[in-house]
Amino acid sequence: MRITELRLHPIAVADGPLRSSYGLHAPYALRTIVEIKTTDGITGFSETYGGDGQIAGLEAVRDRVVGMDPFQLTRLRLDLSKEYDDDGKRNQTWLVPGENPLDLNTRTFAAIEIACLDAIGKALKRPLCDLVGGRARDAAPFSAYLFYKHAGGGGIGDDARDDEYGEILTPEAVVRSCKQMIDQYGFKEIKLKGGVLPPEDEIAAIKALRVEFGPKYPLRIDPNCAWSVDTSVMVGRELKAELSDGGYLEDPCAGMDGMAEVRRRLLAEGNDTPLASNVATTCFAHVPEAKRTDGVQIILSDPHYWGGIRNQQKLSDLCEVLGLGMSMHSNNHLGVSLMAMAHAAAVCPALTYACDTHYPWQTEKDEVVLGGRIKFVDGAVVIPDKPGLGVELDYDQIARGCERYDKLPYRKRDDEAEMRKHIDPNWKRILPRW
Repeated sequence: MRITELRLHPIAVADGPLRSSYGLHAPYALRTIVEIKTTDGITGFSETYGGDGQIAGLEAVRDRVVGMDPFQLTRLRLDLSKEYDDDGKRNQTWLVPGENPLDLNTRTFAAIEIACLDAIGKALKRPLCDLVGGRARDAAPFSAYLFYKHAGGGGIGDDARDDEYGEILTPEAVVRSCKQMIDQYGFKEIKLKGGVLPPEDEIAAIKALRVEFGPKYPLRIDPNCAWSVDTSVMVGRELKAELSDGGYLEDPCAGMDGMAEVRRRLLAEGNDTPLASNVATTCFAHVPEAKRTDGVQIILSDPHYWGGIRNQQKLSDLCEVLGLGMSMHSNNHLGVSLMAMAHAAAVCPALTYACDTHYPWQTEKDEVVLGGRIKFVDGAVVIPDKPGLGVELDYDQIARGCERYDKLPYRKRDDEAEMRKHIDPNWKRILPRW
């Protein structure tokens, strides 16, 4: 079997006005659907970040991919690993995920690897997770991922979407949106994207969630480095009870040194709230440092920018050896990406915390998977007994997504620019903000 064609579908996906410390989400998120066609008449799929940067990365490997045996992925990974700096300098402190040039090649390889594994699974008539050792679990649990947001459902003009969750800028609205999400999807863990409102308001929101849902629902908060070390310690102290029992405090401040200082000060108070990260830890070079400094106890993985599903397995093995916990980061995504995340979670024994997902914030109108949106069962995605990822593409939906993309004036994610455009003309991302 050889790859005969690499096809790229840049698409736009409606996205609501969600907030984070990076700024404001644009009305559309950019994604890329990747197809590889083979001499056996099999097509493999994957989904990755969108925009000019990601497309350029994939175009740069086109000549190496076309003609390649999809079973022989190691040489492509080695070739690409020579072309990027993985010495620990890359992180997501300032650049939003998908826009960091230092992890472009790992994102590119991941997109090709997942499409190849999908094709191999179809050729062998086995689910993708069975190709890399088999599953540690039959379903991948996900968390209710809550955001502060302004009114609006995403999209623009005639393509504007219904605002399912409404404005969410108070503790009461956070609880309301969480109830909606849990009622619809059955999630068993809860995460709030913080770093948007003053820390006292976000503390109040977490406390309100604990009052509403009780200790059986583990809670997390992620301010994306918006707080100083002092503020991070204060929040950890105030939420000691709420973030215990399977919860965590994620990337409260910038840098491994800052995280380690927060950890030391909380431990000195008898507070063992774990710290999690997908900002200070984004590549393998960061993991030993996380352990050495005790700055991070839970690594938020992501097959899309850690270099694919097999690298995700390696990370799981490393976390087991070092005694670190593991969860999974997410971004705006559709069903192809969600299924890749589910297969990746299934083959990682160390991944014991429910994965993040933006999926509830996207709509049926944008889904490119044939048959419609992926279903959650009690907050989890069940690994289907189908070959590869277990999904096929709806090419009419792909065409609609490409048409939206072609009409957009932007080709990269820029949450800071969106804040200046819609909320505050003088807004800048400042770290720490509080």
